[in-house]
Amino acid sequence: MASFPSPGRTTASSTTRRPRDERGVAFPSPLVMLSVLAVAMAAITFVATRDEAPTERRVDTATIASADQTPSAEPTAEATDTVTPKPKPRLNRGEVYVEVFNNSGISGLAASTATRATDIGWSVVGEDNWVGNIPTTTVYFPPRLQAAGKQLALDLGITRTMPAVGVMKRDRLTVILTTDAPR
Repeated sequence: MASFPSPGRTTASSTTRRPRDERGVAFPSPLVMLSVLAVAMAAITFVATRDEAPTERRVDTATIASADQTPSAEPTAEATDTVTPKPKPRLNRGEVYVEVFNNSGISGLAASTATRATDIGWSVVGEDNWVGNIPTTTVYFPPRLQAAGKQLALDLGITRTMPAVGVMKRDRLTVILTTDAPR
């Protein structure tokens, strides 16, 4: 049986050995510290910028002088007082690719519509059947071809245009014809 020293009594072994201090500090891992720091910085940034107006603005390039005009050293009063809006670029139908798909069950509808589009000047690069559920005849366009998509719809008598979705190619217009397609 082990004997323990009574309070107030010291033994030889108790004076030479120091009791271990088991209290300590555990530091968090660097990843936790970095995460806490990132959250704190995000909160500070949010609070500091929440009431500011957006600083983004559109910057247009200067208009290019036409070949018959010569630049002068002195700006004219007309040039400094008014800003001439840029003319909208003309749409060159032959430079825009178009694919036509039949989702109607009407035989030859994609081919006849592709022929109409080609006759108007569009560059039709394919025609096929579409498998899926499309509610009405639609011209789908990628963001950079939105104006061309609206023009193709006008040319073909189609009333619905939508941004391209899913597996549709982003370098061309996609026409999907249903039973309500103009013929």
